Amino acid sequence: MVGARTLLHPAAKPLLFVFSLLPLAWLLAAAVTDRAGPNPAEYLIRATGDWTLRFLCLTLAVTPLRVVFGVPTLARFRRMLGLFAYFYGVLHALSYVGFDMGLVLADVLKDVGKRPFILVGLTAFLLLTPLAATSFNRAIRALGTARWHSLHKLVYPVAGLAVLHFFWMRAGKNDQVEVLVYAVIVALLLGWRLLRFMTKSGKGPASAG
Repeated sequence: MVGARTLLHPAAKPLLFVFSLLPLAWLLAAAVTDRAGPNPAEYLIRATGDWTLRFLCLTLAVTPLRVVFGVPTLARFRRMLGLFAYFYGVLHALSYVGFDMGLVLADVLKDVGKRPFILVGLTAFLLLTPLAATSFNRAIRALGTARWHSLHKLVYPVAGLAVLHFFWMRAGKNDQVEVLVYAVIVALLLGWRLLRFMTKSGKGPASAG
């Protein structure tokens, strides 16, 4: 495991920021150099959705890794990972609205009502928005620590809805292996929190991280 001293290095956060932007650079390069397949728009929609889910999983993984391996300094990266999950979620939504719907709001609303997986994805995105908007110290002070923590527990249903969105989106295809992998990862990350909460609640008041 990476040492605490390394994680506290001034370059650690800038490096994480750069690495978190690499998927975007890769996607743009693929689109520009005709490596995005026969349908670049669909490629960008799917890929940005994949990266949203991956960053959600990374964000949820911070607390278990911090606790299990005894590396409290990992917590300093959780906010950035969560914001990048939202960043790729915004790109995913914009790609869908722009490429798939041609920026026509009426068509977007019609599609939301017609296809359940779009509704589920939109719900996850809307729930994630206040988390991104309050991921700053000023918001924590304004809300108070207890209310801020309660609000940010919305990330748990967001992760579940994201997996459901992915599952329904892939429902017409025979290959569900990738969906199963994400479902198992999210289930383990949320299950760990539930087990920890139940264990601590038997000893006294506790809050899930």
